[in-house]
Amino acid sequence: MKYISTRGHAGQPANPEFCDILLGGLAPDGGLYLPETYPQVTRAELDAWRSLSYAELAFAILSKFITDIPPADLKAICDKTYTAEVYRHVREGDQASDITPVHWLEEGKLGLLELSNGPTLAFKDMAMQLLGNLFEYVLAKRGETINILGATSGDTGSAAEYAMRGKRGVRVFMLSPHGKMSAFQRAQMYSLQDDNIFNIAVTGMFDDAQDIVKAVSNDHAFKAEHKIGAVNSINWARVAAQIVYYFKGYFAATGSNDEQVAFCVPSGNFGNICAGHIARQMGLPVAKLILATNENDVLDEFFRTGVYRPRKAAETHVTSSPSMDISKASNFERFVFDLVGREPQKVAALWAEVDVGRAFDLSASPEFARIAGFGFVSGASSHADRLATIRKVFEQYGVMIDTHTADAVKVAWARAAEVPAGVPVLVLETALPVKFAETIVEALGREPECPSDLEGIEKLPQRVEVMAPDVDAVKRFIAERV
Repeated sequence: MKYISTRGHAGQPANPEFCDILLGGLAPDGGLYLPETYPQVTRAELDAWRSLSYAELAFAILSKFITDIPPADLKAICDKTYTAEVYRHVREGDQASDITPVHWLEEGKLGLLELSNGPTLAFKDMAMQLLGNLFEYVLAKRGETINILGATSGDTGSAAEYAMRGKRGVRVFMLSPHGKMSAFQRAQMYSLQDDNIFNIAVTGMFDDAQDIVKAVSNDHAFKAEHKIGAVNSINWARVAAQIVYYFKGYFAATGSNDEQVAFCVPSGNFGNICAGHIARQMGLPVAKLILATNENDVLDEFFRTGVYRPRKAAETHVTSSPSMDISKASNFERFVFDLVGREPQKVAALWAEVDVGRAFDLSASPEFARIAGFGFVSGASSHADRLATIRKVFEQYGVMIDTHTADAVKVAWARAAEVPAGVPVLVLETALPVKFAETIVEALGREPECPSDLEGIEKLPQRVEVMAPDVDAVKRFIAERV
């Protein structure tokens, strides 16, 4: 499998394979990597995959995207990653060995696809644990080291750090918005004392942190000298790994491959739902992809109006679903590449506007008319909606959900009429409620349960550097430590 850039220039080698792009993040032209074609899944393959374990399914799907790692090695990496010991925080009564069981709120109608059973209690673990093992494997084979630079609005940071801590040849420099994450999220990251983990709290919003990561990645001389790599959802391996749980969720929610499923996905950086889009393009029977935002509704605005209007940091709301407090969705470029017929010149022209802070408008274009064919609908949620949804789900079903999952449940209810009759809706669970205890207490008047292995984490000593959102200052910080 060869890879291309959304903006046309994939760099050297001219036709890179998976391992060539694994460590780098952005393509040299500032675009994002995608496979040159999406592999198609046959009905025979769907039938054969239905009975596979999560690790077996991951190997079957990832083998279509990773053709430069020997199959036996890739299988060993999948087997090492997807175990019940790693993904051990399943809801009571659900099957631990399923890794991502479906927890039905209404049997056969509305369910939660459990993606938060990993070590940091967030869906990011599903891809990040694989990424850590892939990085270690490829670096060892090449005799190289890497300095990972990332930005997080909440869960990516801890998932990356837990996946990379102690890994040979890897250092992690993670930027986060100072004071904008929940206390539990901050504790998960800042309490790590591993020598290869460095936390930088930027006095701004997530988008400021993300802009720094992109600026450093686009400084090709600095990137090469200091061996800078990426684990944010701009990294293709993250998206590829997330494709797996769409297939697994589909099999869990249906009795045969003649049925369809709709997925409702909380969306900030568009990586999670982008994986669902690719699964659908591969042939997974997905009726609808329902995109849910919070008050930062840039993506909802686009799918409703055709206008993509990223906000400035001062216009980005600080909300009780902070992992979605994002106004420039990096992975959205991957979808637009498909929307405009995979013409990189069009994408490059559109992002020439985005990269200087301007909007683009496709409302009158033939491209916007194609959105329905990709199965997308969207909606937004507010703080009041979150509180009401958390209360309703707890009172009606006895299930406690986090704030981001609540945004998705609210939008799933609001868009139910757009899902074909008889098609179940799976809401992609984002995190366990304990990560957002303050809002759970506000909604329910009670503390969420904390897994025993993470009790007291907020009382541990924390190690973090607070800095202004200054690209040069971040570069100096990295250079002094590598």
